[in-house]
Amino acid sequence: MRVRLLALLLCCLPAWGASPVDVYEFPDVELETRFRALIAEFRCPKCLNTNLAGSDAPIAQDLRAAVHRLVVREGYSDEEVRDYLQVRYGDFVLYDPPLKAATLLLWGGPILFALAGLGLIAWRLIHQRSARLSEADQLRLAKILDES
Repeated sequence: MRVRLLALLLCCLPAWGASPVDVYEFPDVELETRFRALIAEFRCPKCLNTNLAGSDAPIAQDLRAAVHRLVVREGYSDEEVRDYLQVRYGDFVLYDPPLKAATLLLWGGPILFALAGLGLIAWRLIHQRSARLSEADQLRLAKILDES
């Protein structure tokens, strides 16, 4: 009896970890395609580097439902959906944030780091001193080499 109960529990174990699946209805294929493209375009506010389509966080589920509502029921354009989410969640939800004062370091940071690295390498090459032996050390080294 215990073995059967254990086998039943082991069979049900994967279902406990499963997340709910969103089921949305679309009047046509075009709206479904737009919806899928939009949820793949936005980043989940809770997850690190996961889009809304790939996240199972509760906030991602809510945002998928909001995108569905905006696209299907309210007829928003893609740009209006982007603006709607950006106003509420900031530039973080966009994988390609706009270039503005607040994101200038984000866009220019890699270039600044590369230039700083190249400058450091150039400085080290210019100011690098070769290891020079004093005359006394050179004589001592010559003596050692002559002996061997």
